[in-house]
Amino acid sequence: MDRKEQAVALKHGGCNCCQAVLCAFADKVDLSEDVLKKLGAGFGIGMGRMEGTCGALIAAEMLLGFARFEGRPVIRDAGVLHERFREACGATLCKDLKGRDTHVIVCDCDDCVRRAVELAEDFVG
Repeated sequence: MDRKEQAVALKHGGCNCCQAVLCAFADKVDLSEDVLKKLGAGFGIGMGRMEGTCGALIAAEMLLGFARFEGRPVIRDAGVLHERFREACGATLCKDLKGRDTHVIVCDCDDCVRRAVELAEDFVG
């Protein structure tokens, strides 16, 4: 199973979107799945019950930090990652992705998780 589908399976197995993306990279970061689940626990359903940034995107940003942080911020790379997610998924806020106010789903959770994993693979490997 590839990393994208592993993350989707983790999501369907009880992880939120953030946890699923983080745990799919447990073999690439020096943290256990248990620790990664704890780190991502508060970032499900768009940080604040759909009001904030997609949890899958947050996980990709966290993984960027794991891969690229060397004492200086990685803000430029984070901005690029954020824009690529927006281009691929159509939005970055959970409420917009899920059509909470418009009743039109722009990108479902499974596809957000897949896109976040694809983007994270670019710098994590």
